[in-house]
Amino acid sequence: MDQKERIQAKADEMFMRYGIRSVSMDDIAAQLAISKKTLYQFFSDKDELVDAVVDAELKRGQRDCVQCLKVSKNAVEEIFITMDQIAEQFRNMNPVVLYDLEKFHPASYNRFLKHKHEFLLEVIRKNMERGIREELFRPEINVDILSKFRLESMMIAFNLNVFPPRKYNLVEVTQEIIEHYLYGLATLKGHKLILKYKQEKKPTGYEKKMV
Repeated sequence: MDQKERIQAKADEMFMRYGIRSVSMDDIAAQLAISKKTLYQFFSDKDELVDAVVDAELKRGQRDCVQCLKVSKNAVEEIFITMDQIAEQFRNMNPVVLYDLEKFHPASYNRFLKHKHEFLLEVIRKNMERGIREELFRPEINVDILSKFRLESMMIAFNLNVFPPRKYNLVEVTQEIIEHYLYGLATLKGHKLILKYKQEKKPTGYEKKMV
């Protein structure tokens, strides 16, 4: 890993853990034991660094979604694999990250919105259509309405007024919402498959009460 990659990786780690606003360029330089002058040789300001971190996160998320589709045997398993990936990604994420991004780094936030409304919406829609073809999801569902519902429901987990971090765990909230959504889509055949995957899922921590 070269110096620029090290800086970006450390910034990503600190932003996710503490939020973006609370982490300064001084903090990042101190954590890496480098001077601020060295840091500014690679990133002209915090906005540029945030942009780089966000772009890398979005690309990683897109690769994960493609991999989910590739390795899953059916639409229900695709969602279960997605839940595992989200749990790994969100385990050390501070929910304030999205608020900070929207309020203090609007250009980066707009990139996230583009990813959300274009890439993620299409992934959700295709998963629903796949589930209907496989007779795991109800054929009468309105794919357009429910794909947008799913897209917006995932954002509520980051609403600090609804789910304050001192009281709620981001991973647990997200998984409860996804599971509720999945049961709402399922046919009897799909419901049985959900139960099968839940029984096979190894319970750890927040997952224990879900199995």
